Amino acid sequence: MSATAFQVDVTNTVALTALMDELAVQQQAAFFSNEKFSHTSSRGEIPTEYHKICLFGRALNAEELQTCLTVCLFPSVTSFYFSSIKPTDTLEAAFCFYLRADENEATLNNIFEKLTNSINDVEVICYASAPRLKKPGLLVMDMDSTAIDIECIDEIAVLAGVGEQVSKVTASAMRGELDFAQSLIQRVATLKGTEQHVLQQVLTNMPLMEGVKSLVNTLKANGWKVAIASGGFTFFANDLKHQLGLDAAIANELEIINGVLTGKVTGQIVDANVKAQTIKQLAQQHGIPQSQTVAMGDGANDLVMMSAAQLGVAFHAKPAVVEKADIAFHDGGLDQLLYVLSS
Repeated sequence: MSATAFQVDVTNTVALTALMDELAVQQQAAFFSNEKFSHTSSRGEIPTEYHKICLFGRALNAEELQTCLTVCLFPSVTSFYFSSIKPTDTLEAAFCFYLRADENEATLNNIFEKLTNSINDVEVICYASAPRLKKPGLLVMDMDSTAIDIECIDEIAVLAGVGEQVSKVTASAMRGELDFAQSLIQRVATLKGTEQHVLQQVLTNMPLMEGVKSLVNTLKANGWKVAIASGGFTFFANDLKHQLGLDAAIANELEIINGVLTGKVTGQIVDANVKAQTIKQLAQQHGIPQSQTVAMGDGANDLVMMSAAQLGVAFHAKPAVVEKADIAFHDGGLDQLLYVLSS
């Protein structure tokens, strides 16, 4: 993204509206300085050593940009870049501010807190670096409650008559209170005797997560590889791979004999370490540098693979996961990741 030259009075919302529209169309950024309470810049790329703060989730207007500039940013910093980003036709335009990396952490936290409190009903995220959309990369997602909007094992359990028993264990495992492998074995054992057609029933009604198709299609169009690494089951992951055109799908295999679940899984259990290894193996296989890798999930079982990636993303996640992730999306669809990769 390049910077361009303007002169705009930030107290004039009409001028700010025109600026936002032009930046979005041209995919450019502007440089603001409070020395003249206007912004000027020469053409050139935004330096890479800048922290980024993005606001998105709904259409943001010039009055809100004015609040960001005059209340949240100028009291704390003397200059910064700004851009308006709209990665796809279906996403609303976002604000993105680029602040010098030598700003101290207290200043950045103060700006982040002010933005969060000043603008309602939007996501505010802050990060130092992220993979670039326009360069080949790798995204590995969890499946249940990330790529799809259900926990498959809970849905199977409900139809098998053991729903409450299994859902309690699932919730505890996702919070990191139980060893994942042991919890999986325990939950699958309760499904012994369930007929295979129950799996098909869950699959038929399996809802995709909002934004997943747009995210995958946009990434693939830009040369990215996209995969699922799931503690769920191949019965669903393989269908999702075909449905979305994914490059790989790693999950657990339910043992089924004569059309009936035995209550066991076969082969290696896909736990947190296997998920992390999947990131490394796929990146190596496709010649993708670690700096261009992203891992996204919602549960404690995703934390190791999130640490293995350049960018670890918590999506509609448990508090313990949000705390340890690089960035977190609390609401909205998966395609919001494109704001970060495009900024």
